[in-house]
Amino acid sequence: MFRRLSISSFRFFLAGKGLSFRTTGKYLGEALLVGVVTGVVVVAFRCLIDLGFDFLLKGLGHHHVISSLPSGSAFAKNYSLDAILDPRRWVLLVLPSLGAVAGYLLIRHFSKLEMARGTDSAVKAYHQRNGYVTSEVIPIKSVASVLTVCSGGSAGFEGPVTLIGASCGSLVARILNLPMRARRILMAAGLAAGIGALFQAPLAGAIFGFEIFYSSSDVEYETMVPSCVASAVAYTVYASFYGWQPLFSMPAGCLYDSGLRLLPYFGLAFVVALGARFYIMFFRATETRFAAMRIPGVAKVAIGGLVTGAIGFFAPDILGTSYPLIQASFKAGQSELFRDFAPMTIAGFVCFFFLKAIATSFTVGSGGSGGVFAPALVCGGSLGAAVGLFCKSVLPASFEIHPAAFALVGMAGFLAAAVRIPMTAIVIVAEISGNHGLLLPAMWVCGIAFWLNDGWSLYRSQPHNRWSSPVHGYLA
Repeated sequence: MFRRLSISSFRFFLAGKGLSFRTTGKYLGEALLVGVVTGVVVVAFRCLIDLGFDFLLKGLGHHHVISSLPSGSAFAKNYSLDAILDPRRWVLLVLPSLGAVAGYLLIRHFSKLEMARGTDSAVKAYHQRNGYVTSEVIPIKSVASVLTVCSGGSAGFEGPVTLIGASCGSLVARILNLPMRARRILMAAGLAAGIGALFQAPLAGAIFGFEIFYSSSDVEYETMVPSCVASAVAYTVYASFYGWQPLFSMPAGCLYDSGLRLLPYFGLAFVVALGARFYIMFFRATETRFAAMRIPGVAKVAIGGLVTGAIGFFAPDILGTSYPLIQASFKAGQSELFRDFAPMTIAGFVCFFFLKAIATSFTVGSGGSGGVFAPALVCGGSLGAAVGLFCKSVLPASFEIHPAAFALVGMAGFLAAAVRIPMTAIVIVAEISGNHGLLLPAMWVCGIAFWLNDGWSLYRSQPHNRWSSPVHGYLA
């Protein structure tokens, strides 16, 4: 009798009754396929990135020699008269412009420019094009982004990899001849897989796949489970080639073990919210100003690249992804760094924030191919380190302030405020640093910063909520 009941219950479960298996389990096999395809594509993209950096920024620009971050003693040497007159230094003045122009022309002649804006284009495709992203985006966007960022353009690879992953998901749906609803779901799973793989953050990638589509706290719950499957598979494929270690490393002891720190973290939330608002305002203003210029698009990109190169000439560390700045912010407060490395002070980190925000606005706002998500991480880390150093200098020793912890939490808060992805922000900083001991202050700062910046977003294509999305027909 019990055996018959068990078999009947199992059949009842498989039939999708009661537990709605047909709804929650739909498209999981397809999502797994999207994860495999996206993972392989992202591995190829990473190979292209490594080759690009070795040949352009390191080879032609000698950036690894000119950068002042590897050691404190390099700072004074790199800003001496002899260093400034070095011909290798002058290459950085024009290299970002040449790379951005090459990337722009590639997209202009071989792809649709409006479909190549990164995360914004992916979000727009979900809401307005029923998840359709052309497959030509995969090779063209990959090469264009490498040309732009690896030549020194101040941008990230998360925007390109988001669009590339979305294109993989859309392509799989079209090959399998699935309906439009399925195409949207698999497109979202693809962009989640791209983020999860390249950032080596599978859980954050999965959350990104259902959180990125709105500027409010609304989510696309239909894409939740397929995004988890695709992100996990893509990360596994990618990590099999590039290892399982986190993207960055943090010093030991950066934990949340004192309630006293909630007060300075509250101040950090206000600072990163204001910083994110400046970043959005300057980026939007730059983008609008370039759009209003009555000159060819290639000239706009060239001007943006030249401005970025001019900034990079005096501050080489803002060129490219600037990931070494994140690692430097994790070392904030170390006595030997203070002694040898003058820029790693409060004013130095604040200066890096403004320079990175301005350079990114000119690189991407002028039409260059690159993302604004990764620069937001750099900006948040710089502001967080500055606030941590300030709090450490003015608060009693009983607070036991770790500036590196403030840098990590600042990254999360900045993402939550600028990109409108609080849950993704909380998880991604833990995964990319390997530090899960700061989840509580990250939740605190992300919640406050997200609330303070309500209505502000880097992405124009994000509707505010589900009610204002054409996908759900509420506007019809």
